[in-house]
Amino acid sequence: MKDTTPLGEGWSLRHGEHLLEAAVPGCVHTDLLAAGAIPDPFLGLNETEVAWVGRRAWTYARDLAYESAHERTDLVFDGLDTAAAITLDGEPVGTTRNMHRRYRFDVTGRTGRLEVRFASAYDEADAVRALTGERPNVYPQPSQYIRKMACNFGWDWGPTLVTAGIWRPVRLEHWSTARIDRVRPLVTVDRGTGLVEVRLEVERSARGRGRTLRAEARVGGARAEAVLTGDEAVLRLEVPEPRLWWPRGHGEQPLYDLCLALADDEGGTLDTWHRRIGFRTVELDRSADGHGTGFTLVVNGVRIFARGVNWIPDDAFPSRITPERYRTRLTQAAEANIDLVRVWGGGIYEDGAFYDACDELGLLVWQDFLFACAAYPEEQPLRGEVEAEARDNVVRLMPHPSLVLWNGNNENLWGFRDWGWEKPLAGNSWGEGYYLGLLPRVVAELDPTRPYTAGSPWSGSWDHHPNDPAHGTHHSWEVWNRRDYADYRASVPRFVAEFGWQAPPAHATLRHALPGEEPAPDSPGMLHHQKAEDGNGKLDRGVARHFPPPGGDFDRWHYLTQLVQARAVAAGIEHWRSHWPVCAGTVVWQLNDCWPVSSWSAIDSEGRAKPLYHELRRVYADRLLTLQPGGAGGPGAGAARAGGPGTGEAGALRTGTDEGRPGPVLAAVNQSAEPWRTAVTLRRCEADGTVLHETVLEVAAGPRSVVRLPVPPDLVPAARSGREFLVADADGLRALHFPVADKDFAYPKPAYDVGVEPLPGQGDRVDVVVTARTLVRDLLLQADRLDPAAVCDSGLRTLLPGERTRIRVTGCGPVDEGAVKAALYCVDPT
Repeated sequence: MKDTTPLGEGWSLRHGEHLLEAAVPGCVHTDLLAAGAIPDPFLGLNETEVAWVGRRAWTYARDLAYESAHERTDLVFDGLDTAAAITLDGEPVGTTRNMHRRYRFDVTGRTGRLEVRFASAYDEADAVRALTGERPNVYPQPSQYIRKMACNFGWDWGPTLVTAGIWRPVRLEHWSTARIDRVRPLVTVDRGTGLVEVRLEVERSARGRGRTLRAEARVGGARAEAVLTGDEAVLRLEVPEPRLWWPRGHGEQPLYDLCLALADDEGGTLDTWHRRIGFRTVELDRSADGHGTGFTLVVNGVRIFARGVNWIPDDAFPSRITPERYRTRLTQAAEANIDLVRVWGGGIYEDGAFYDACDELGLLVWQDFLFACAAYPEEQPLRGEVEAEARDNVVRLMPHPSLVLWNGNNENLWGFRDWGWEKPLAGNSWGEGYYLGLLPRVVAELDPTRPYTAGSPWSGSWDHHPNDPAHGTHHSWEVWNRRDYADYRASVPRFVAEFGWQAPPAHATLRHALPGEEPAPDSPGMLHHQKAEDGNGKLDRGVARHFPPPGGDFDRWHYLTQLVQARAVAAGIEHWRSHWPVCAGTVVWQLNDCWPVSSWSAIDSEGRAKPLYHELRRVYADRLLTLQPGGAGGPGAGAARAGGPGTGEAGALRTGTDEGRPGPVLAAVNQSAEPWRTAVTLRRCEADGTVLHETVLEVAAGPRSVVRLPVPPDLVPAARSGREFLVADADGLRALHFPVADKDFAYPKPAYDVGVEPLPGQGDRVDVVVTARTLVRDLLLQADRLDPAAVCDSGLRTLLPGERTRIRVTGCGPVDEGAVKAALYCVDPT
């Protein structure tokens, strides 16, 4: 039987004349931090103080001694970052140049000093660039010349911290006769029967060649055997009437243990393999229709509106991300009614713990291949690395039922068309051969049970603009870059794979990240932790379109920028969801952060929820009530823009097909499997809360459907009125329509009473009770101002005069009303 020796202990890192203790898995930065050799790059301006680390060569070393009676001993690295030469007792073992692959080296009988020498990633990239020639990049760093996490080199939300190190586990594997080399389980369902086709490949030792081997697979009570005289076998299993795996909100997530054993001709077990699988079918409907070309995920025959978020690496140093941290962040996603997570192409193929959590939580995974915002050479040595990396990760991830889509790249097909690449490329390769040739062939060969799309955005062919909203996936960035968030309503793309709005992180996160600095929008630390091009300018313009300038009041600025972020994203999602099934999904940029920064995230780098997070929970709920103003764009209308979140290329806005339609419209969105019959109370109110007119509409929305009803004329606020608004209530849901911007509305000075009610026997929990005496718009309790560990169960709330709301706060300990009042914010005309 194969046995394993972990090699996580006993490593050192050479730093000049000194040897530091090294953690494996880990990276140079985290080792230097642990030794006190560098300041924390997440704090203040320290990022610039550690830039030298990425430009140095580094050596990890340890003694390697072992005893084994097996024929073979392999040295196995699950991840090396990135260009490394491995030696054992001074003799070469192998070289690597890809962070995203696993490596295996035969070291049978060899012991001594094991060294892993990492070249500077910059030096490796420069050497490759000298071979392939220059290629365009959105960012001024050489990320496209090295198979490494691209955002290591900085992004418009991330620091430039170019890592090196043994970032995933390393071990010795001792084996005899044969071992399991690769297992590809092709899992599907046909007429109620679960089908598992296990494609097995083995590696034999010298003495194992020619020997007969036996393989046995088991799953769900089914069993299959195969006899191997060569190195490959196929085992087919049938599981009658398996319980189907569903995305969250659509059903349960049953998982089945698939176990494989390899034995010799005498029945002795040589090796085993185990994964959890789920039975489900997945298709991508890209059919043409009267609105263009669709992009709808179909799971178990059910068409899905994808309620998605984009995922970036959860730490600039990925080796620090534990299974518990993955679980926490993804549980936060599930609790916000998210059902799809897109693993973005400038990061990493995540650890198995990420996909395990998605399997269990019912989160669909859209997996990018790792190409983003740059032209990538297709020559050697990169082409061979790209293929090996793709094959490695397709096989590694394909057992996971949560994985439903492979995507070739992020924004590169679009970039070739719109970002001025074609002329400087002058006919040189730029990645098209990967996205339209190599990668779809690899997926078709290894994982034919899942769909592949060439890129995001991608219209499906060069017959349409790559970012055409009427065809395939669309990235909507012109709004954030140039326009008011109301302009999200000017289009109904078929699938919005990226859109978003920035805001700073939570107050406590800023305080921790900027020690000794009094934050201001333009203070040194705040500007350093804002990586987007003209990011603060866009934040300020977004606020100014709706509110009076906050002046020098940083706390007010902080509240308003977070409020506008939440409103902006909600405006897009409410509009696009109300146009299901023409629009079949929204994927917000972004769920998470990798360091403390003003960004598009809903959850900041310390795990604190912004108001956007709570808005996602509301607008992604199975049932959504929304009031859509008139004049919204119709299906297929849209805005195209050139560039990712931080670029500023102009795009062309096409007017919607139903521009000028009277409004507003009441939309009841029902994504549940049950009919929704409800009575919606509509009230036209004065700013002081006086009800001018009231009616009740009976609404019936079938399963997975949307009902759109015109608001009766006598309920519509006067055109451009600064004193009237409309409110709709049903089943605890509320929708609001104000016909003018907040700065033009006659809000009364907000007045409310606050009470604090401790919960018996729960010392770290209190209920904050707020009773409105006037209209109180977008009330927000910033719980981290009470205690950095405190969280509350809700975000923005609007109260009419006399209404009361209860906010549960956990982790704050005893607090008084004065402290709570200081942590409460709302729209204030003064």
